[in-house]
Amino acid sequence: MPKSKSYEIDMCNGPVLSKMLLFALPLMCSGILQLLFNAADVIVVGRYAGDNSMAAVGSNAALINLLTNLFIGLSVGANVLAARYFGAKREVELRATVHTAMLLALCSGVGLIVAGMAGARQVLIWMQAPPAVLELAALYLRIYFLGMPAMMVYNFGAALLRAKGDTQRPLYFLLLAGVVNVALNLLLVIVFHMGVAGVAIATVVSQCISAVLVVICLARETGGFRLELKALQIQKEPLKGILRVGLPAGVQGVIFSLSNVVIQSSINSLGEVVMAGSAAAANIEGFVYAAMNAIYQATLSFSSQNTGAGQLNRINRILLTGQGLVTVTGAVLSIGVWQAGRVLLGIYTDDPAVVEAGFVRLGIVCAPYAICGMMDIMVGVLRGIGYSVMPMIVSLMGVCALRLVWIATVFQIPQYHTPECVYWSYPVSWVVTLFVHILCYLWAKRRTDLRFAAAMAERKAEKELSLFENTK
Repeated sequence: MPKSKSYEIDMCNGPVLSKMLLFALPLMCSGILQLLFNAADVIVVGRYAGDNSMAAVGSNAALINLLTNLFIGLSVGANVLAARYFGAKREVELRATVHTAMLLALCSGVGLIVAGMAGARQVLIWMQAPPAVLELAALYLRIYFLGMPAMMVYNFGAALLRAKGDTQRPLYFLLLAGVVNVALNLLLVIVFHMGVAGVAIATVVSQCISAVLVVICLARETGGFRLELKALQIQKEPLKGILRVGLPAGVQGVIFSLSNVVIQSSINSLGEVVMAGSAAAANIEGFVYAAMNAIYQATLSFSSQNTGAGQLNRINRILLTGQGLVTVTGAVLSIGVWQAGRVLLGIYTDDPAVVEAGFVRLGIVCAPYAICGMMDIMVGVLRGIGYSVMPMIVSLMGVCALRLVWIATVFQIPQYHTPECVYWSYPVSWVVTLFVHILCYLWAKRRTDLRFAAAMAERKAEKELSLFENTK
């Protein structure tokens, strides 16, 4: 394996645009590949096991996100803390963060096995999953959650590598694991007729492969990023730092997912055709989101490293570059997906009614998706400069609360009890939340600059005093 140095990106010096692209493109490919492999699950099971099986696999996304987003949020905390220590060249603290984060990942995965096994079926019942889909969905979830420790280890490990600018090797690991996933899908579903169980088993095996590869990668690192299994322990200070940033991000993700579960329940109540169409459309939308999320991750890591290195003068440039990239990427991809919507949906199913139901969602949710990306960029920079609770509160009120109120009021009016009404809650909430995030950033950046200037003045005064005393 090549030395880790060749994979690093200097985020604190030089041009921002080219380096953000160098960071984001492998991550973008990783996200899209991951979704391609997930799409393969839905496509294979839809083609060879029927629409009910496709609905069982596809409609589980909201519930899986609900149960995993808290811990995925903690990996954001690990990324931010590691990036700050790396930017500040604090190797001892970086090493403690790496080992705390990886053990936390393993413990989180074990906890998710218990939660998934115990509560999956009951939550599906609360989500109004149709009887024809319920047992298949519950079977898929029980097997899927056996792979949670591997999933968490990979996500935390990849987050740590991103902290130093390494987005290439996680892409290679994901590619290998994804090829295995697709091969097992075809074998277990088509040859052995295992349906949703085969898809879930293939996913678990691929997650274990990617987790092993990322652990080997970190074990071969040098300096503070080097992982030693005998040194694994949860240390108080790194844990507090991870929780300070990651817990608000995780809580935000959980409540986001909770609102999506409520929305999924509303979609489920509209029948199996709408449910299947929405699942296929949401899977397609995921490709656009993955591309935009790569730019969010770049913005988060760049702003975190520069904050740690005291390069606050680069933050506005990072923000504007991120917004420009996400706007162009989101607009081109989302409008392109919408225009080709029926063709893309036809890959998932040959039922014309399901295709039309999915196309309705693409027109309302996917076409303006760039606004969601712009909203996320604001969140990434705010977290990078040290504000995690503020964007959490704004997002919860602007996205989650607004959508829940929408479902509880507008959607309950008989003439608006339609899929279109449910889908409109997405773009409306994005616009409102983006506007408030912009106001929050203007306040937070000014406060951060003033605090940094005061700290620099204090250090200068201390240095001058020390020099004066030494000359006596």
